[in-house]
Amino acid sequence: MLSVTSAQLDAWLAALMFPLARLLGLVSAAPLFGNRMVPVRIRLAVGMAMAMAVLPALPAMPEVPADSMLALAILAQQAFIGIAMGFMMRLMFAAVDVAGEMIGLQMGLSFAVFFSPQTGGQTSVIAEFLGLLTLLVFVAMNGHLMLVNVVVASFEWLPVGKLPRGEGWMLIASYAAVMFASGLLLALPMVAALLITNTALGVLTRAAPQLNLFAVGFPVTLSVGFVVLLLSLGSFAPVLQRIFESGFDGIDRLLRAFVG
Repeated sequence: MLSVTSAQLDAWLAALMFPLARLLGLVSAAPLFGNRMVPVRIRLAVGMAMAMAVLPALPAMPEVPADSMLALAILAQQAFIGIAMGFMMRLMFAAVDVAGEMIGLQMGLSFAVFFSPQTGGQTSVIAEFLGLLTLLVFVAMNGHLMLVNVVVASFEWLPVGKLPRGEGWMLIASYAAVMFASGLLLALPMVAALLITNTALGVLTRAAPQLNLFAVGFPVTLSVGFVVLLLSLGSFAPVLQRIFESGFDGIDRLLRAFVG
């Protein structure tokens, strides 16, 4: 007759629930996995499948009773670590959203908003288009697989039960500046072209006061914006690749800051 002791049951539960908490934290916050279009049941199934797949390759988990307060604290700690790793990559996608909002504002399309299933709120048309394009490039570069590889390797760098240092949380806050800087640089060619266009329209209005700026300016800025956007799509993927590399570098720095 097969008999299972409480110590064995605690070891089995700890071996599953601690890695599962970190993976589910990543799934809830990372791009593509944490998309609001994905149902919660699918996210749970994806996290469970990843946990079962990588479980044999993970180091030994701490021997903690599953019904103790210490196990609950470790469970919450692992969830926050996974959320922090996913949120670091989410900041890189937010940089594209910042660029899209700036471009839409300069083109005069800030009033044309859609419901974004990725953010759960209202976003401009250009920001939604660039966000979907960024997500497609991320999947084409196997960024989602690299993200899973990083979180699995994080169990070696930051074992379960090791208390993360506070410098890691400050690093996440500092990467907000990287998000705004990357978004500004991404939108800079479009903003410069539209600034030149608006300056030319202003000079034209001064030279011909009878010209209706509101009737001419909007179609001109809209046309110039779409033309420049079309011309810049060819170099969009290499720029996104550098942004994604910055995100993975940020996750590496985050784990190093946690370890200290």
